[in-house]
Amino acid sequence: MLLHKRLFLTVLLWVASCFPLLGHAASVHKIGPDLYAYISDNDASANSTFLVSDQGIFIVDTGLNAQEGRKLLAEIHKISPAPVRWIVNTHYHPDHRGGNSVVGPDAIIISTEFTRVKIEKPIQGNSVSETVGPKGLVFYLGGHQVRIYHPGPAHTQGDLIVYFPDEHAIATGDLFLTNSCPAMDDGDMENWITALDQMLALPIEHVVPGHFELATKNELQRFRNYLADLRDQVARMYRQGMTLERIQSSLALDAYKNFRQYPNYEATFKDNAAAYYQQLTRRHAQGH
Repeated sequence: MLLHKRLFLTVLLWVASCFPLLGHAASVHKIGPDLYAYISDNDASANSTFLVSDQGIFIVDTGLNAQEGRKLLAEIHKISPAPVRWIVNTHYHPDHRGGNSVVGPDAIIISTEFTRVKIEKPIQGNSVSETVGPKGLVFYLGGHQVRIYHPGPAHTQGDLIVYFPDEHAIATGDLFLTNSCPAMDDGDMENWITALDQMLALPIEHVVPGHFELATKNELQRFRNYLADLRDQVARMYRQGMTLERIQSSLALDAYKNFRQYPNYEATFKDNAAAYYQQLTRRHAQGH
């Protein structure tokens, strides 16, 4: 148990330091009738998306911890006094679910089974949860339709995407970060790109990323292109028998030179290349 607690604290500290503060103020953007994007002022804490109704508030991700959760809840209460009744956690990382018990102490928590199992114990104050299977979940609230679905392994093995079709808006979790290299978990690079292609096929105007600025389809397309370029270059050089070090030094990604990179936290071009290289190596060892 002590080892588990130490591991959890290590992950929490990694997330908290992964994205340094830039000093910008938290902002709330109305992106549709009753639908809002909360862009955190702490880049270590996830963005949120919330839908307001007389029946209660539906929210996607709650931030890093109780402090961030209280900041989010204060912004929600400026718009509606209704309680938060439903929370979607897009994946298991603490920066997306650490505010659950403050934001919605009696809320129903919606996640994938993978996320539920990955969490060491149920989050205090949340005794009811729902898991989203392969077919997804369609949710209706205040006349609005919400589609929640698991695209398969991508950033993690258990990501959720939340699509608001009437508002042409989507909350991506960490499947998309605005103008930034992602830190890659144990997911699947190729299916991640497929998931992004599926998002891009939707009639979306507003994209709420896991971190950083509110985006449009243009930024989502560029992020997808980055992952695809990286995949193609690494796969080609891997087939040529090049070492990982040589592949990393041979990457040609100048088109994305303004992307944020965090070398201390495995969120750089080279780190992303290493993650995909390891995926290819595992596949080769399995005879695929």
